[in-house]
Amino acid sequence: MCGIVGVVSNAPVNQLIYDALLLLQHRGQDAAGIVTQQERKFFMHKAKGMVRDVFRTRNMRSLPGNCGLGQVRYPTAGNAYSEEEAQPFYVNAPFGIVLVHNGNLTNAKALKAELFSTDHRHINTESDSEVLLNVLAHEIDKTTRGLPLQPADVFDAVRKVHSRVRGSYAVIALIAGHGVLAFRDPFGIRPLSLGRGDGTVVLASESVALEGTAHRFERNVAPGEAIFIDLNGTVHAQQCADHPVLNPCIFEFVYLARPDSVMDGISVYQARLNLGETLAKRVISTVPPNEIDVVIPIPESSRPSAAQLAQLLGLPYREGFVKNRYVGRTFIMPGQAVRKKSVRQKLNAIASEFKGRNVLLVDDSIVRGTTSREIVQMARDAGARKVYMASAAPPVRYPNVYGIDMPTSHELVAHDRTVEQIREIIGCDALIYQDVEAMKRAIGSLNPAITGFDASCFDGVYVTGDITATDIARLNADRPQHEEPLEDNSRLALPNHED
Repeated sequence: MCGIVGVVSNAPVNQLIYDALLLLQHRGQDAAGIVTQQERKFFMHKAKGMVRDVFRTRNMRSLPGNCGLGQVRYPTAGNAYSEEEAQPFYVNAPFGIVLVHNGNLTNAKALKAELFSTDHRHINTESDSEVLLNVLAHEIDKTTRGLPLQPADVFDAVRKVHSRVRGSYAVIALIAGHGVLAFRDPFGIRPLSLGRGDGTVVLASESVALEGTAHRFERNVAPGEAIFIDLNGTVHAQQCADHPVLNPCIFEFVYLARPDSVMDGISVYQARLNLGETLAKRVISTVPPNEIDVVIPIPESSRPSAAQLAQLLGLPYREGFVKNRYVGRTFIMPGQAVRKKSVRQKLNAIASEFKGRNVLLVDDSIVRGTTSREIVQMARDAGARKVYMASAAPPVRYPNVYGIDMPTSHELVAHDRTVEQIREIIGCDALIYQDVEAMKRAIGSLNPAITGFDASCFDGVYVTGDITATDIARLNADRPQHEEPLEDNSRLALPNHED
């Protein structure tokens, strides 16, 4: 999961890209990068850290030009600590191409070998995004064969990329002297949207990056579709996949995306309200509402679900935790020790909301388990008589291979465990999970055109249809090595909640 943006304008774009990346900061806090183009020359600055720290005034002044790309990075492949793997990535031939990518290639290792042995291209990092860039560059080179680039050539190259690449990918690339290319994998797993303003065309991971920079959201890029924006701002579009089908990642709606975004026709905020409605029915079947004194969300993503649940059950809704907004998202922090330490740095309980009460804590999801256990203990330390825990998402039981950093089964608290076993680990008095099919109905009802979701971390069904246990083991070996393998429940780590 990363955040990407691309712009073609009749005015300088450096500030616009910076502002858009700030709005996408929740999608990646490891590194940030911007590239712009002026007179066929690329100007790039990228480094590890948050957007506000990576780009100073001197850096912004060195990014001239009326078109460019940006990315905020959350590493799921390659070396998480290497500044060299910050995006954008660049190749000088053909034409000169820079690229930003959100997603995860499941056949990156095989492609890398192909690129070396057959395509005679060198990959200098462990990043699958550099692999994807070189595949694209190779296919554009074959299509154009030294002739001037036309939109039809770009679309033909993307069609060939689709035939070679597997996994999830939303891509924006800048081709020197020609324009900006964007395309999405044939399943539409990772999001990408298109917007416009006066003399400006913008592409971004989420609609909030368009609206928050005073641009009008126009539409989502369709799965398998390629869009080419020339330097005059003319938009060319073509479907480049043989059998595209929209199966967006359902975890985007549960946790990853900002609530004020609309993705593939679904309001993220409304999706979370709907999850609260279906979760309320599950709570009633487990804990009688008259045994609950108050509903308390675990900030931030769970608030809509918790508020809707409380309203339907006729229970008081209270803010019981104060969040330190200056601590990053623990879900995307490298290192189990850092995640665990940051829980109490990030949240502090308001004792008066807990003392002598039976509290129902509502979280957006439970992945690794440590944060939930810490929060339950915080509630007890604040004087809660009983602590119930409800998750707006079903149990996360399976690895994710499409760009979310939860790929190994032994890191997932719900893997091969019953709800009662998970409850004992977390230490709550009752544990209520969302139902998988109810989750799909609750979110899918908001756009009947979507016939399915990638919900692989919940149901173990990988929508690309080509993932085996061997593939998962191989991808685990290639993931960032943030920490030693987890050996017992006391070392499980879990996500935090978005800003």
